[in-house]
Amino acid sequence: MKYSVGIVGFSGYSGAEAVRILSRHPHCEPVLLSHRADNDGAKLIRKPTIRRAHAGPESVATEGLSAVLLATPHDVSMELAPQFLAAGAIVVDLSAAFRLETPEKYLHWYKEEHTAAHLLPDAVYSIPEFHRAKAHKARLIANPGCYPTAANLAIRPLVEAGLIDRAAGIVCDAKSGVSGAGRKATLKNSFCEVTENFSAYSILKHRHVPEVLMVSGLTEPEFSFTAQLIPIDRGILETIYFRLAKSVTAAEIIADVYQKHYAHEPFVRIHEAGNVPDLHSVAHTNFCDIGVVADPATGRCVVVSAIDNLVKGAAGQAIQNLNLALGIEETAGLL
Repeated sequence: MKYSVGIVGFSGYSGAEAVRILSRHPHCEPVLLSHRADNDGAKLIRKPTIRRAHAGPESVATEGLSAVLLATPHDVSMELAPQFLAAGAIVVDLSAAFRLETPEKYLHWYKEEHTAAHLLPDAVYSIPEFHRAKAHKARLIANPGCYPTAANLAIRPLVEAGLIDRAAGIVCDAKSGVSGAGRKATLKNSFCEVTENFSAYSILKHRHVPEVLMVSGLTEPEFSFTAQLIPIDRGILETIYFRLAKSVTAAEIIADVYQKHYAHEPFVRIHEAGNVPDLHSVAHTNFCDIGVVADPATGRCVVVSAIDNLVKGAAGQAIQNLNLALGIEETAGLL
């Protein structure tokens, strides 16, 4: 038996990535749910035989959908999630619509009113490495943002181990490929603006910051985050700087913190002391690679975290969460 999984937003980069992964999934098959301009994405879908249907709640019954992935803008997710949930489908939302706990926080960071606030108490925010138990058989999963995924997988174990001198603060310098901005054409993301260029944006007010704080346990004054756009198609590399709360080596941090924390996690890979990941090591995979360099003499430490923003940062993690919600093996379709 295979689960039928609808994908709304399959014409976008994350949606197309979800189609690619589900097309090889041993227990699921994709169904393309057309909404607004989705038909423009036909050239991204390499298997024309995939079933298609209208992105309405009636498709849950007509197509036998067990779940729906919403790779859509926030407002579309707020419109469709209640409909699909009421029709009986599991919903995994890749937008930010259900990531924050309250409509007040959403308004503060996204400058928009939340139009489906009644669902926020039921939404499960899930980085599976931290929230697996809650995601297991959940009905509405808020898939995390790409920047917070890479940041929290690196930072939270350090906070829990008490290794960060929080009074000195922590700096996260994050660089992303252009696909993170979505497929819709804009001047900022056009070839002539991006190529041979390197730019920072949303400094000190990036809307992904509350997700990092919510999961890591840090407070806003302790955490400085800068997102930067680099002229590549995919990938996120975050260089995280902080002062050590006690004198430890990189090898000790790796052995006593990261390797213990992620010993049984299939999608987190820890590099040897002094070695750090690059984007080629994670491209087109659902892995997060983490490396540590530390100087006990000065108390300085740098952690590098790398993911593919379209896979572990979006579609791959969504399917990891989908597997948990469906009660099947978490790695299905991803290894």
